[in-house]
Amino acid sequence: MVKHTVIARISDGLPLAASVDDDQNGETELVDIKNKTKLLFKKMNENSEERCSIESGNYYFHYLIQNGVCYMTICERSYPRQFAFSYLEELAKEFSMSYGNEVEKTNLRPYAFVKFDTFMQKTKKLYQNTRTQTNLDRLNTELNEVANIMTKNLENVLWRGEGLEKMSSLSDQLRYESQKYKKSARDLNWQLFYRKYGPIIVVVAVFMFVIYWRFFWY
Repeated sequence: MVKHTVIARISDGLPLAASVDDDQNGETELVDIKNKTKLLFKKMNENSEERCSIESGNYYFHYLIQNGVCYMTICERSYPRQFAFSYLEELAKEFSMSYGNEVEKTNLRPYAFVKFDTFMQKTKKLYQNTRTQTNLDRLNTELNEVANIMTKNLENVLWRGEGLEKMSSLSDQLRYESQKYKKSARDLNWQLFYRKYGPIIVVVAVFMFVIYWRFFWY
């Protein structure tokens, strides 16, 4: 089940809209999880993975980034990830059409688009029952699309320095480090070669020069 949804601007973490939740009385863990969304937004930047799932206890954060905006929802751990991302995609499409031109305004206040909650609540109801035929069709058609979405642990992201960067960015960094290592190893091998065989090469070169000078110049 979808528990909570927040929409925020990536550049500064400004919350743009959030769902109004009235059915979670007594869920202390969920309240604590919701309070950590701001910390997650602070971890994000233009290099963050565009789709990611972050696990924390009985819940999952699922987020989608499009056009400088992050759409994040908190769901029960058992809720199918396909539905969560399909839900976020519908929000992203509608939000972009309605407010896309206003997102980057510098004078925006927090939750400037609070009215978007009406659409979030309506869309949320469509995804609450996972056994409807429409949702079962979604489950079958979108299975492959979410198979490669990165999954992280909340504690690692918030407290142990694990980032949310794109895998491509990490791959580029690893490739750069690998190339730098290969160059250093190659330079070191040449140094060892010269150190080990350099004196011998010099002696042989001098000997050959002396032989050449004695037998070919006289």
